Amino acid sequence: MTAARIGEVSGVRKRDIDRDRWIWTVRRQTTPGPGGLIDKATKGKRARKVPIIEEARDLVAARLDAVHGPDARLFTGPRGGRIAMAVPRDATHWDDVVVRLGYEHLRRHDLRHTGLTWMADAGVPVHVLRKIAGHGSLSTTQRYLHPDEQSITDAGNALSAHISAPRSPNGPRLTAI
Repeated sequence: MTAARIGEVSGVRKRDIDRDRWIWTVRRQTTPGPGGLIDKATKGKRARKVPIIEEARDLVAARLDAVHGPDARLFTGPRGGRIAMAVPRDATHWDDVVVRLGYEHLRRHDLRHTGLTWMADAGVPVHVLRKIAGHGSLSTTQRYLHPDEQSITDAGNALSAHISAPRSPNGPRLTAI
């Protein structure tokens, strides 16, 4: 629901969440490094703001209430430390689930594409999506968006409604091309 990278979810700390505005400031990611997992800057090398939607707030609030201290990790591995990337895969039985659903090709990172596509379908402007995703360019963000056939149909209906809307006599005239 945040379109964040798995490593960024692993790196979130209590102080990163603004519970009043329900904004997550993504500051770091957990990634494999020499000698094990390490925290480092996000892939884009800068902090960014991500909304926490209402449907996810109870989960995040429970985690915020369960941890102590501003630097406490919201999500930890089985031994209390950083989450290895295999932990969410194994805990959710990802490989088995996608095979049973007939989506063997689906990767966990594809959920990031889905989150950004849903935001776009909800009307979030692409320049805002770029900021949420932490992309350096709009072209990168656009590669993440996969509108479905209904979205394309809705776009045509929106254009038809716009063109057929009553206009004032002094307003601009629309001509078909």
